[in-house]
Amino acid sequence: MSEQVDDQILKYFREGNQQEAFKLLMNTYQQRIYWQIRRILISHEDTDDVLQNTLIKIWKGLPAFKGDSKLFTWIFRIASNETFTFLEKNKKHSGHIDLDECYQFSGTSSDHIDGSFIQQKLEQALLQIPEKQRMVFHLKYYEDLKYTEISEILGTSVGALKANYHLAVKKIEEFIKTD
Repeated sequence: MSEQVDDQILKYFREGNQQEAFKLLMNTYQQRIYWQIRRILISHEDTDDVLQNTLIKIWKGLPAFKGDSKLFTWIFRIASNETFTFLEKNKKHSGHIDLDECYQFSGTSSDHIDGSFIQQKLEQALLQIPEKQRMVFHLKYYEDLKYTEISEILGTSVGALKANYHLAVKKIEEFIKTD
C-alpha cells in the first residue's frame, strides 16, 4: 500500500499536480514524521519546529528525488537528519529535561500509547537512553522497520544498528525492573 501511495505522490508531483501531491504527502506522512521526531525530542514545540523544517526540505527536495531508495526511506532520512541537526544546535540545553512535559508526554494519547502503566514506564525509560538509541528503538519497535531500512534512513551499518537496538532494549529493561 505504501509504495502505491508513494508512486501516486511522485506521479502527481511530476505531472505538475502540486496540490494533490502535497495533500497526499501530508495525509500519508505528516503524523508518522511527527511521532518519529517527537519520540526523540519529547517537546511538542521543538517537534513542531523540526517537523516544519523537515516538510519544507522534503517538498523542496522532491524534484531531486531519484528513486534510489523508497520515498518513505528518503522522507524518514530527512526527518532523522533534521532531528539530529536540531539536537546538535541545542546541545547545551539538552541536559535539561522538563519532567512535567515528560510525564505529560507519557500519558499522551496516540496510536502507540494507550495510557497503560507499562506503556508509561516504557516512555519514561526511553527518556533515559541516548538519542541515537532512542531513534533506532523507535524505528525498529514502533515503525517495525527492517534493519536494512533503518540503515538507509540513518546511514549506519546494520551491525551498529543491531548493537544500538540491543543496548536500548537492555537499558529499557533495566529501567523498568528497577523503577
